[in-house]
Amino acid sequence: MTTRSTPTERQKRLGAELRKMRLAADVTTEYAAGLLGINRTRLSNMESGIRPFSAERIRTLACNYACGDTTYVEALTAVAEDKERGWWEQYRGTLPSGLLDIAELEWHAARVRTAQVMHVPGLMQTEDYARAVFAAGLPAMSRLEVELRVAHRMARRQVFDRPGPLQYTAYVHEAALRMPYGGVRTTREQLRHLADQSERDTVEVRVIPTSVGDFPGAGHALLYADGAVPQLDTVQLDSAHGPEFTGAEAQLTKYRAQLNWMDAAALPPTASRDLVLAIAHGL
Repeated sequence: MTTRSTPTERQKRLGAELRKMRLAADVTTEYAAGLLGINRTRLSNMESGIRPFSAERIRTLACNYACGDTTYVEALTAVAEDKERGWWEQYRGTLPSGLLDIAELEWHAARVRTAQVMHVPGLMQTEDYARAVFAAGLPAMSRLEVELRVAHRMARRQVFDRPGPLQYTAYVHEAALRMPYGGVRTTREQLRHLADQSERDTVEVRVIPTSVGDFPGAGHALLYADGAVPQLDTVQLDSAHGPEFTGAEAQLTKYRAQLNWMDAAALPPTASRDLVLAIAHGL
């Protein structure tokens, strides 16, 4: 099997899950490597995502690790067997890998929930609005870099038109709706687009009004992607250094609680749409 110089987050997650399974079974690297007829270094590379796992090897390890959750094991083998080249790969080498990992995460997710406090969620953005968001970054990007990011962001919307469209919920703070990225006209068109998108059968937009006051997670954006099984759920957080990903159970529990709080505090979908349009009208 070939090695990868830069494994994707999905590939690294597969390896991490097999490592977690091994540690839970209290099995050494040497013993596990022996089960597969390989050396310790090669298994370590597989658990790091540098080398791929085959479905057969995953089943062999799961059996010897006494993992009886067949649904979980089959979900892992499905990741290993997926060799299809995603549309995002056309941007590899021209955009940071983290942006491609977000697109891959969304594409394979059963459901996505996102929380935004500073701007409209990426999948809901218009071209002009996205362009203004990227242009506001520091250090300033070249026009080509901005346009590549805009094109990639627009392409991410394919998840709504794929077979089995993405189930998507966006929790957006009212403050984000009032941030005039790109000026009044661009913001007005963005809000109208957001309202239109919220009428899709698979999309729900929920606004957290400023009247709510304090709320958890006010300092950062959040994306929670449901995997094929709960153990493969993933959280993506924005940072100054690029997107960060985690599948640690403690973190998943924390961010599920945060989203549950937002679900309880946010306006219902119809009232949210009315508020979005009222803000657009008042600009």
